[in-house]
Amino acid sequence: MEDSVFEDWDELSSDFKELEVANKTYLEKLDELDSYQKQCLKHIEHQNYRLNIIENSLKDLSKQPECKEKVDVLHDGIMKRRAHLHEIEQTLPKQNGIYLKIILGNVNVSIINREAKFRYKNEYEKFKLVLSIIGFVMSVLNLSVVFRPLELSFIFLLVWYYCTLTIRESILKVNGSRIKGWWRLHHFLSTVAAGILLIWPDTPTWAQFRNQLMWFSAYISVVQYLQFRYQSGVLYRLKALGERHNMDITIEGFHSWMWRGLSFLLPFLFFGYVIQLYNAYALYLLSYSPTSTWHVPVLSFMFFILFIGNTATTIMVIPDKVKEKVKLQYRFMSQRLSGNLVVKENEHNCSKKQE
Repeated sequence: MEDSVFEDWDELSSDFKELEVANKTYLEKLDELDSYQKQCLKHIEHQNYRLNIIENSLKDLSKQPECKEKVDVLHDGIMKRRAHLHEIEQTLPKQNGIYLKIILGNVNVSIINREAKFRYKNEYEKFKLVLSIIGFVMSVLNLSVVFRPLELSFIFLLVWYYCTLTIRESILKVNGSRIKGWWRLHHFLSTVAAGILLIWPDTPTWAQFRNQLMWFSAYISVVQYLQFRYQSGVLYRLKALGERHNMDITIEGFHSWMWRGLSFLLPFLFFGYVIQLYNAYALYLLSYSPTSTWHVPVLSFMFFILFIGNTATTIMVIPDKVKEKVKLQYRFMSQRLSGNLVVKENEHNCSKKQE
């Protein structure tokens, strides 16, 4: 027994030496990684600087007719180079934006590993889904019973939810997500609106608007669930086909051949926007009530802004996605056509060999 203990200790000491060697190698690789990152950033900065100089020179050359063809070719090459530089830049750590610097300081939130990026995006989507379900349950409970602490708990949940979304989306943005600016602004405005709801005193005007807010929240939770189920499945398929960026999120809208499912989802989205407009109108009427406080007109204005922004952004997204769909169909047909030509050529070659 005594010998066994000493043998275990010697074996463990040997394993610890291997750990020390592995840790030393790990630290060296970290330093090496940092060095390569700095080199890449330096080269990108140099590339952009030189490209700007070349582009300025091309402006003068483009005025000469004999150089027009060469200028056009070089201009296309510059555009491709900038796109390639952007792709390389997405793989490198970035500085935090102003909002993240205020919240987190100068902590580096860049995610280098692609799988880790995808996992973080999935966690973001699951977070939205879980909170949507909780929000739906709490909305229904508030419709069933009138209990002030339960109301405040639900509204506080909304404040925390939208505030957390703004932070998570800022981290996604640092890591290359192409989320549209309006949706980020939408969540900032929603945080403010939820905060105003939280401090709205328990007045007769609140009692009149309370059930309308709960029905609206329940409906939005259902729409978010439908949107998650529809878009997350499509994103997985598109990622598998190489047609989608790792850090894209479901709120970004629609892509290429989603059109069939989109025709199902759009009515639910636009009906939700109409309810936002109705909320703004109802609050506007309530603002003339003798018991109205400053919260009422401010919330009316904010609901109206959210309605305008959501409707306009969704309408503007649709034509872009239709164009993407046409381009993808054209590319698919071209690939099929080229594939058929190759098959026919191979068949022709085989028949010639047989002859």
